[in-house]
Amino acid sequence: MEEIRDTDKKPSEPAPRRVRISDLAQALGLTKSTVSRALNNYSDISPETRERVARVAAEMGYAPMPYAQAVRTGRVRALGLVLELDAPDRYGPFLTDFLGGITQEASLEGWTLTIASSNSREEMEDTVTRLLQEHKVDGFILPRTQVVDPRVSFLQAKHVPFVLFGRTGHGQPDPGLSWYDVDGEGAMRAAVARLAGFGHRRIAFAGSHASYNFALLRRDGYRAGLEEAGLPFDPALELMEISDRSEGAQAARQLLDLPDPPTAIVYSTDATALGAYDVARERGLTIGRELSIISYDGIPEGRMVDPPLTTFAVDSQHAGARLASLLIAQLRGAPPGELTELVAAQLEPGGSDGPPVDP
Repeated sequence: MEEIRDTDKKPSEPAPRRVRISDLAQALGLTKSTVSRALNNYSDISPETRERVARVAAEMGYAPMPYAQAVRTGRVRALGLVLELDAPDRYGPFLTDFLGGITQEASLEGWTLTIASSNSREEMEDTVTRLLQEHKVDGFILPRTQVVDPRVSFLQAKHVPFVLFGRTGHGQPDPGLSWYDVDGEGAMRAAVARLAGFGHRRIAFAGSHASYNFALLRRDGYRAGLEEAGLPFDPALELMEISDRSEGAQAARQLLDLPDPPTAIVYSTDATALGAYDVARERGLTIGRELSIISYDGIPEGRMVDPPLTTFAVDSQHAGARLASLLIAQLRGAPPGELTELVAAQLEPGGSDGPPVDP
């Protein structure tokens, strides 16, 4: 029987040799150590040298071997994220976009994301320890920061790099910590100013769990907004510890049952604000006229209700990308305390707020 041969295969052609760091060093006239540190974006190598090395590496087709790089640097080029499932709102609807931002930015830099979960502080610490011992991560992204956040002291004691999504200490300086945050305090202040500008004088606030740093900052923004608008603070109009739609509805009922009820409510999150729509239907109230609502987050569900929710929106995908970028920069040698960003939430007007019926 005649043997069938693959005429396209050319076994005599040798496989192309992999470009090595020594080849780059020779082409650039630099030491292998300098080239290696430039490729890994070490801060002791000038930006001009790093750019030149990166350009020549791309031209020559250099690609690092991940395993060899991990052995050499002690890194696995992986970012860690431990989701705490005992959080009051289970991270809400922002998670998909948030994870998308992290993974996209990490991938552009040649890194990956390792995700785990925990149901308690003790389980979280065990999970972090295991990931470190098994060399599955180099550093961690910590979402949902608390006023006193045990994750911070835990990772600091282990000398593990991390970046916070949010701040700690109720707005106090975080010396030496890296963080990215959205100005929820400013958003709540602007929400009160907007409602006062419409003519509202009884403006209530429905906030989140006070153990979380963002909850206190947003509450502070509400209070500051009242003061700036020349409106008195009424403790009966301020509720906290509200985490989901049903609790948001209960807050609306409690506020509307007051002898002198509010004509507007500022909610700390969109998910809780949707509860006010349920109560408005129960009581025959028109949202945006007989009861004004402004909230914070910018979740898609807020655009689907009638009328659409006026909210201060957060770009969760951008937040994830920036957190990944800040952590990678820290892992490459940048001082954590120099890696901080505070950005504004963007107002997305809907039909849920407007002048009161009787200003």
